[in-house]
Amino acid sequence: MSALSAAVERIRAREQRVPRKKLSFADTWWRHLIGLIAGAFALFPVWFVASAAFSREDSVSGTTFFPNHFTTHNFSAILRNHVVDRSHTGFVDSRFLHWLLNTIIIAVLAAIGTVILGSLAAYAFSRFRFRGRRMGMMALLLIQMFPQILLVVALYLIVLNVGGIFPFIGLNTYTGLIIVYLGGSLGVNAWLLKGFFDTIPSELDESARVDGATPAQIFWGVVLPLAAPVLVVVGLISFISTLNEFVIASAMMQTTDHLTLAVGMNGFIDQQYGQRWGPFAAGTLLAAIPAAALFMSLQKWLIGGLTQGAVKG
Repeated sequence: MSALSAAVERIRAREQRVPRKKLSFADTWWRHLIGLIAGAFALFPVWFVASAAFSREDSVSGTTFFPNHFTTHNFSAILRNHVVDRSHTGFVDSRFLHWLLNTIIIAVLAAIGTVILGSLAAYAFSRFRFRGRRMGMMALLLIQMFPQILLVVALYLIVLNVGGIFPFIGLNTYTGLIIVYLGGSLGVNAWLLKGFFDTIPSELDESARVDGATPAQIFWGVVLPLAAPVLVVVGLISFISTLNEFVIASAMMQTTDHLTLAVGMNGFIDQQYGQRWGPFAAGTLLAAIPAAALFMSLQKWLIGGLTQGAVKG
C-alpha cells in the first residue's frame, strides 16, 4: 500500500504543478534578433539577383541594393526570346522558354527514374541477405567520394561510343543525359532510402506474404506507400540538382535546341565583352519558380508525412 500511496501522491503533485510562465518578448528578444540576422543573410543573394533583374544597369558593378532605374525590360526580353546585341560579339538569340522546358522534362524524368531505381536497390539491400551485400553498399558509398568533374571525360567517351551503336542514347540526346544522371544519383539515394526502409517493420512483409502477396505486391503495395515521405524527399532533391546541373550537361548537349537552362543561360555571361547580367538575373528568378512551386506543393509530404509511423492506426 505504501508504494501505491506514493504513486498516487506523485500523480496528484504532477496535476497540481504550477504551469510554466509564458515567456515575454523581453525574455526572447535575442532569439528574434538571431533569426532576423540569419534570414537576412540567407535572403541577401536573392535580393541582389532581384535588384539586378529589375535594374537597367547591365552589369554586376552597377547593381545596388535598390535599382536606380527600375525596369521590367529584362523579363520581357528574355520571355520574347530576344536579347539585345552584345558589344563586340554580335547578336545572340535567347531561347529561354525552350531551355526551361527541356530542363523541366529532363529533371522530372530523372527524378522519377531516381526514385524507382533507388527504391528497388534500397529494398534489396534492406530486406534480402545475399553474398556481396555489404561490399555493394560500400561500393555505392565510395563512388560518391569522387568529384563530378573527374567523370566528365569518361562519361563523354562512353556516351560517344555507345551512341555510335544506339543513336537514341548518344551525345546531344535527352535519353543519354537522363541515363547519365540516373547512374550518378543512385549511390547516395540508395543509402538514404535503405535507412528509411530499415525502419519499416519486416513483420508487415511477413503478414502480406502469409495473405498470399507476391514479392512485387509487397514492394509496390506495402513498402512503397509507407515510404512515401522519403520518396518525395529523394525526388525533390533529384529534381533540384538536375535543374542546377551544368558540368555534365555542357559536355553532353551540343546544339542550341538541346541545351538545358543552366548551359543556355551561361551564354549570357561567358564572354569578356558580352555579359548581359540583367537578362541573366531575370532568367534566374524565373527558373526558380518551378522548384519553389514544387517544394510548396509537397509540404504536406515533407513535414506532415514524416510524422506518420509505419504501424500507426
